[in-house]
Order: sequence, then structure tokens, then C-alpha cells
Amino acid sequence: MSRAPAQLPLGVGLRDDATFANFHPGPNAPLVDRLVHQLDDAGEPFLYLWGAPGVGRSHLLQAACHAASDRDGRALYLPLDELGHFPPLMLEDIERLDLVAIDDLERVLGRKRWEEALFHAFNRLRDAGRRLVIAASSPPRQLAVQLPDLASRLTWGMTFHVQGLDDAGRLAALQLRARVRGMHLPDEVARYILHRGPRRLDELFGALETLDHASLSAQRKLTIPFVKQALGW
Repeated sequence: MSRAPAQLPLGVGLRDDATFANFHPGPNAPLVDRLVHQLDDAGEPFLYLWGAPGVGRSHLLQAACHAASDRDGRALYLPLDELGHFPPLMLEDIERLDLVAIDDLERVLGRKRWEEALFHAFNRLRDAGRRLVIAASSPPRQLAVQLPDLASRLTWGMTFHVQGLDDAGRLAALQLRARVRGMHLPDEVARYILHRGPRRLDELFGALETLDHASLSAQRKLTIPFVKQALGW
């Protein structure tokens, strides 16, 4: 029986839909492959992801934690955008876990206590042979890191730029997400949503969730007139 990913007693959990099966990789296929196989014996111990908001960094980190759980591993997801205002006590003893996923790294940089705690956590994970994946908004050498030793550690392992999708990729991603939700999203309706909706994929997926609830409630198929009505467009 697989164990659930370790979670903090602070209400931080994993989204059920944040899985690799629910992520259209597009140009990010090599990164997804590395994440899928990170816990293998020959997997890369340290992966660093960076990219603009909305490209799927948080989704991928949570997907990695779900995948670790499916393999009977223990994983911890730490979104520093939510947790950075706490002291870094959650980093204590994380070397007992199989995978640690740290999101929004830039939120705590420049704070001495956090940088020192991250540096020591990095060393303990490495010495214990554990896996670490970090996501931030910029590549390692462009971060405002004050502690030189931490800056050095962040350049270890492999760095990936999480790239946004082109229009064809966005269409494929939207229809994949719809299929996973059990929705039939015709091509013309998907293209209308892409043309009329927000640019960020996470916001598009939010619109899709709204449509899912609306269509179930009204017992209606997804058509352009129904989308206009349900989303107020």
C-alpha cells in the first residue's frame, strides 16, 4: 500500500489534479522524463526548475510528490510563497524523506536564517542519498542569493527552463485536462475558450473547472453559446 505524501500541519497539501498524467509536456518532455525517473537508482538527485508564472512549475513539483507516493515513497511539498513567513523549522529532519520539493524559492532569499537552513538541508539530503527538486522564477545564477555556499549548491544537478506552450500546445493541454475531468471539449469550443479566455494556462484550467460544474448542474453539453453563458463572456 502506498503512503500518502508527507504534509505539514499547516494546511499545505497536494492538488489531486496535479499529476504527470494531467500535464501536457510539449517542449518540456525531457524535464518531465527526468522527474518521472528521479527516484530511480540512476535518477538525478537534484533538479532545478525555473520559468514564468503559469507555465506549470508548481504542478510538476506536486506531480513528483504524487509519483513518489505511488512508489511507496515519502515526499514533502513546500510552497515557500505560503510558508516563507514561518521560520524554516519545516526543513528539520527532511533527510528522512525520499523526495523534497521546494517551490517559490525566491520568496525567502536574502533572509539569513532561511538561506542557512536551506544550505544545511541541501547537504543533509545529499549525504542521505535523497532527492530534491526546487522551483523558482529565475535560473540559479540570477537569483538574489546572499549566502555564497547556497548559491553554489543551487548550480549542482540539472537545471531546466519550464517553457510555455504555443497555441497548439495550449489547445492540447486544455483538451487533455478536459478528458481527465471526463468532459468532452470539441475542437471549436476549445479554440473559442483559448481565443476568448485568459492567456495563463492555470486561469484557463480554472475556467474549465467552472464549466465542468456548470455543465453538470445544467445537464448541458459544452457548446460555444453555453460557454458564453456559463462564463459571462
